[in-house]
Amino acid sequence: MNVKWEQHKLDALAKFSKGKGYSKKDVTFQGYPLFLYGRLYTNYSEVVSDVDTYTSNLLEGSAVSNADEVVLPDSGETAEDIARASWINKKGIILGGGLLIIHPDKYLINSGFLSYSLSYGSNHKKLSSYAQGKSIVHIHSNDLKKLYIFYPSRFNEQSKIFNILNYLENLITLQQRKMEQLKQLKKAMLQQLFVNKNNKQPILKFKNFRNNWREYKLSEIVNLEDNKRKPVKATERIRGKIPYYGANGIQDYVKGYTHIGKHVLIAEDGANSVDDYPIYFIYSPSWINNHTHVLTAKEEILSSEFLAYALKKINYAKYLVGSGRYKLNAEILKLIPLKIPTMNEQKYIESNLSKIDKLIALQQNKLTQLTALKKYLLQKLFI
Repeated sequence: MNVKWEQHKLDALAKFSKGKGYSKKDVTFQGYPLFLYGRLYTNYSEVVSDVDTYTSNLLEGSAVSNADEVVLPDSGETAEDIARASWINKKGIILGGGLLIIHPDKYLINSGFLSYSLSYGSNHKKLSSYAQGKSIVHIHSNDLKKLYIFYPSRFNEQSKIFNILNYLENLITLQQRKMEQLKQLKKAMLQQLFVNKNNKQPILKFKNFRNNWREYKLSEIVNLEDNKRKPVKATERIRGKIPYYGANGIQDYVKGYTHIGKHVLIAEDGANSVDDYPIYFIYSPSWINNHTHVLTAKEEILSSEFLAYALKKINYAKYLVGSGRYKLNAEILKLIPLKIPTMNEQKYIESNLSKIDKLIALQQNKLTQLTALKKYLLQKLFI
């Protein structure tokens, strides 16, 4: 049976107030739980059950949650930014300044449904239209009161919609945690399985591998391709199945290729981070642009897959020039020292790290599917 959706002013469904006091300067490591205006931008979620900011002082007249409030920012950079809402579903959280607070009538509209409804669909578009200003846009409680919103007439239908979306969001959060745990495991293994400059053996040793690692200059164990490849302009690219690699990974898919075989790619320039310098191992036909160094391992001494993992351990800060857009020159790259074990130990290490990479890829695929499902439902569940 189809449930009728009604349209009413939000003023008929809720009461309104504002957050009071408190800003970043009031934040402490422990004390009273505090929800700040900035959380809606830095760590947004439709439902807030906990916070990671606290304050040591409870000011007189503070706005404190009763587990049914829906909050919005009263200012932002764009109309889209400002039209977002969160349901504070835990009692005792202080609601700081810069927040518009909606107190829904619990017999007429579900707080969780209202939070999603104001953040997506036609209600979201209407809310955005009330934003005023240029460099900084604002919205006021009186604007919220005038807002006509669509909602199912039956409260249990609102609850069903919220429960579906909230269940899915919890799955997404769980999936993100799994991803983060796997990434942390890989990071720890990279630290334990490779030697540093002062040691000849790693901290974590596999059975039957006790030989010291030997140090080489990179030019002694890899072939570095002359970096004078012709770039492919965006207007010349013909979409196909061949990955087109740049300094920060796959940029597009084309029909032609420049490279076949196992290669390790490292950005020549254009990298955004010193701490996480882009490095990729490829083994299928690819087109590689001219902003990327192409390294081929000398197979009698070095495995390409091991090389890719080993290069991720290097601190590139002392080898890079420039700022913002960093550059790694070929002549400097050739001189970077790298310690490697026997080929058998290389294979064993890369095999274990590869298993983690496959698990990360599997979990990422699940996360992508859940995120796509949420996007689809948000488009279909709201008028």
